[in-house]
Amino acid sequence: MEAVVTVTPRTCPLSCLLRFLLYFLRSFSSEEVILRDYSVPNPSWNKDLRLLFDQFMKKCEDGSWKRLPSYKRIPAEKIQDFKTHLLDPKLMKEEQMSQTQLFTRSFDDGLGFEYVMFYSDVEKRMVCLFQGGPYLEGPPGFVHGGAIATMIDTTVGMCALMAGGVVMTANLNINYKRPIPLCSAVTINSQLDKVEGRKFFVSCNVQSVDEKTLYSEATNAEVEANLGFVSGSSWLQIPNFQHQDSLPLRDDQHRSA
Repeated sequence: MEAVVTVTPRTCPLSCLLRFLLYFLRSFSSEEVILRDYSVPNPSWNKDLRLLFDQFMKKCEDGSWKRLPSYKRIPAEKIQDFKTHLLDPKLMKEEQMSQTQLFTRSFDDGLGFEYVMFYSDVEKRMVCLFQGGPYLEGPPGFVHGGAIATMIDTTVGMCALMAGGVVMTANLNINYKRPIPLCSAVTINSQLDKVEGRKFFVSCNVQSVDEKTLYSEATNAEVEANLGFVSGSSWLQIPNFQHQDSLPLRDDQHRSA
């Protein structure tokens, strides 16, 4: 009598191995995308953006400036800081948090937001080098105003964050001077100008590479650490900020009590 052995895909060692390898490769690919630093040049960057990048990297050599790495997801420790200060646990579950990614890093290379940020701790200044891709079109041939606002908001927020705290934008007024051509490089300059207690005054503008064209200006940019009532004008509020005495102010500014 001949014995018949039936092997199904569920019990086949080779099938199990293949499924495991496929799962591993998918996980590795996903992790690789998350860990990739998007603030370094890729083939979509135009000549002007690459030139600006090289110029600021030169400034980083003496330590006066530093380039900020940028990923698809906010680092875990920053997420925890945000949750500790601002996020109501009932608003978002852990599994939802694990699926999030930054809006500005949600496009493929060259199609959306291409940017890199450099920060000077001495000057309390953030410079964002930005190139808007074709998926950010508003008026034909130009970057959508909302995309410009997004990058201004991102730059101002990072400037405040680097100063020492977790923040959220409360108010942002933008004066659009000229439209920005798609796929062109611009500089977004954000300056932490003045400190009054826990209030931080910030200015921001968007200029052409040669600094001859002013595209936009942001005024009354209010970023706060708490989700409560905000009073006053044009200020950034950061919780438990301990460095206000060391923040240099311009000669035409003064510190109020």
